[in-house]
Amino acid sequence: MRIAIAGAGNVGRSIAKELVDNGHQVMLIERVPRMVRPERVPAAEWILADACELSSLQEADLSSCDVVVAATGDDKVNLVVSLLAKTEFAVPRVVARINRAENEWLFNEQWGVDVSVSKPRLMAALVEEAVSVGDLVRLMTFRQSEANLVEITLPENAPYVGHPVRDVPLPHDAALVAVLRGRRVLVPTPDDPLEPGDELVFVVTSEMEDAVRAVMLGNNDEDGKQLRGARGKVF
Repeated sequence: MRIAIAGAGNVGRSIAKELVDNGHQVMLIERVPRMVRPERVPAAEWILADACELSSLQEADLSSCDVVVAATGDDKVNLVVSLLAKTEFAVPRVVARINRAENEWLFNEQWGVDVSVSKPRLMAALVEEAVSVGDLVRLMTFRQSEANLVEITLPENAPYVGHPVRDVPLPHDAALVAVLRGRRVLVPTPDDPLEPGDELVFVVTSEMEDAVRAVMLGNNDEDGKQLRGARGKVF
């Protein structure tokens, strides 16, 4: 893919390096001359320009990009870049970085954002995922599909511990996509038994989250909950 990244700070450069290593064509756009350091990511294309200027994006041929990442440390800049990328250049996928939690409500389809990544929410979700047993933790929201990536760590008294996956009556619009067991990542099959401490990763719509929680933890899961953190939030 051809990917443009607005902002060549630590975050932008790190993203660029990962994408280049994965075989993608990356263009970094940075408006501060001292931040233009091609030697940091030599395989990327570097452009000294203001990503909030329509003319600069036209010269960079942004319409040829498959993805635009707004990765600056300024939420206002990231919103403008996202809006221009989507409305003026019809970029298929726009990913935006959120620096301040109170600005999350702005990062939506109206501003051209397909996927937003909130640093505060991400850190909170990772902390909750690490310390929570017996509750559902929401890790990520896929805005285009209105689905969420959620995780449940099974306590010993969960209803389907010891049962194969085929016995679990998951509701519609919910899919078990991975089982994390120790250092292993398992793609679940119908015959795989569930064990205490398994971290179950689901893709599920918001409306079905409570149903998934009820199935995996029991309708009266409050009695057996071993929770040492708050319920997860969207980021």
